Amino acid sequence: MTGSEVPPSFRLVYVPGVMPDKWVRIWNERQPDVPLTLTQVPAGAAPEVLRDGDADAGLVRLPVDRTVFSAIPLYTEQTVVVVPRDHLVTAADEVAAEDLADDIVLHPLDDVLEWETLPGRPALERPATTADAVELVAAGIGVLVVPLSLARLHHRKDLTHRPLVDAPESRVALAWPEEATTDLVEDFIGIVRGRTVNSTRGRTQQPADKQPKRDRPQRAERDGARRQQAAGRSAGGGRRKGGGATPKNPRRGRPRRGS
Repeated sequence: MTGSEVPPSFRLVYVPGVMPDKWVRIWNERQPDVPLTLTQVPAGAAPEVLRDGDADAGLVRLPVDRTVFSAIPLYTEQTVVVVPRDHLVTAADEVAAEDLADDIVLHPLDDVLEWETLPGRPALERPATTADAVELVAAGIGVLVVPLSLARLHHRKDLTHRPLVDAPESRVALAWPEEATTDLVEDFIGIVRGRTVNSTRGRTQQPADKQPKRDRPQRAERDGARRQQAAGRSAGGGRRKGGGATPKNPRRGRPRRGS
């Protein structure tokens, strides 16, 4: 490698609530010579980071601009309402929007849910972040509706959550600039889609001597079988003429006549 060459690397951004650990671990196993740089960014900032070329791909929340980005939806999150542990709705296994009619429902500026109509009563001001909104819930000022992963991320012992039915849901996707689909991006796509290292659609292939036996040519096995058969004939001195036939004996097998 000359001094002007830059070693390859892969830069992945992810938004709060997303857990990329499994995919990163598989990447490190398959690409030990290509370090993966992992950076968390706010959900609203992820598209700009990708568009500016500061990351190769991102685990983001949909929607994204599909005229700029390619995206592979990965999963959809359950929506929950975060409340104090002594809130009335904790008596139920799940909550409907009308159950929050008398509550102040906080709507942080970094909310990732697309609401047509927010349930409950609005707060006088919108909290700047989801973390700020969680603090307000703990202070008894209102309740908060978020994807389940964000409720877990900001978990507090004095708060709990319940599923909220008929609410918008957040979808997580792998996204990257369409015009910057590199070989390394294709490798990461294969990982999140669960392709094996020997997948015909994956770019990374094992060397021939590391491939499973079922993928190797079978000619050597056939030749080995022929050699074993030849060795067996040589050990027995070869076939004798007529050796494979039953000796001719006209009386063999006939019943004896009574005396």
